[in-house]
Amino acid sequence: MKTITPKEVEERLRAGESLHIIDVREPEEVAAGKIPGAVNIPLGLIEFRMHELDKNEEYILVCRSGGRSGRAAEFLDSRGYRVVNMTGGMLAWKGPIE
Repeated sequence: MKTITPKEVEERLRAGESLHIIDVREPEEVAAGKIPGAVNIPLGLIEFRMHELDKNEEYILVCRSGGRSGRAAEFLDSRGYRVVNMTGGMLAWKGPIE
């Protein structure tokens, strides 16, 4: 599984790069703050909403600590999606939140 650090995500966002970030936490967790521009698709709904994703795009998956996003990354990767897991999750995120 490909991984990326929160610092690398933050640097890419600061450089103006357009990233596709999927936050797989539950809505009440996301309500406390998420990476700006991240789309919330809870882990339990990934299987039912993966048709919304483009297999030609790369997605960075995020959760609280990296475990759920890792499971989501394995699931999507096995179905042909280009995914990267953000290690450490939001617990390690030092950048801005919305």
